[in-house]
Amino acid sequence: SFSDSPVILRILQNWAPRVSPYFDKEHYTYAGHQIVIQESIEYFGAVVWPGALALSQYLESNQEQFNLKDKKVLEIGAGTGLVSIVACILGAYVTATDLPEVLENLSYNISRNTQNMNIHKPEVRKLVWGEGLNEDFPVSTHHYDFILATDVVYHHTALDPLLATMEYFCKPGTVLLWANKFRFSTDYEFLEKLCNIFNTTILAEFPESNIKLLKATVREN
Repeated sequence: SFSDSPVILRILQNWAPRVSPYFDKEHYTYAGHQIVIQESIEYFGAVVWPGALALSQYLESNQEQFNLKDKKVLEIGAGTGLVSIVACILGAYVTATDLPEVLENLSYNISRNTQNMNIHKPEVRKLVWGEGLNEDFPVSTHHYDFILATDVVYHHTALDPLLATMEYFCKPGTVLLWANKFRFSTDYEFLEKLCNIFNTTILAEFPESNIKLLKATVREN
């Protein structure tokens, strides 16, 4: 299924030098907008991981191939919200989701970076992988054009619920874009499981950062 060879890219250092005296803020520029992200050192999800930079950069430079304008986009494991903010700037209707303890910082970053812009207002919601999906996101009313996920696979045990969540939201017509740093054998095992369920293509690789960016779509029989 990997017929087209992936493009080889590097993550561009496109964040501005810190003008802010606070150690916990990072400044980025995507799609012509400066984005200020507040990180939180208490929570794993509240730091900008390299996969988020890779996917943000890719969405910005491949707007013709993946046109997000007026599309419904769900980000799972949104963390600091960088990818969701970029998707908003590119014109999407975004729902950014993560664990309850991450939502306050996520909401703060998203509202702060999208508030005075003429874009669809993003939504921030709790989503625990594999839990309460039918109740909280019923299929009849929640169909997404794109599912975005970055660095959701690391050394943790929630890989089966994560896969189940991807499967739940990936309907015919939905495109899953997943960027991840590959470090452990569990990362490759997850990739193998993904390939068994979906039509999967590696769109891009960032060898310096060990990142692969994959596109997955549901197999239609």
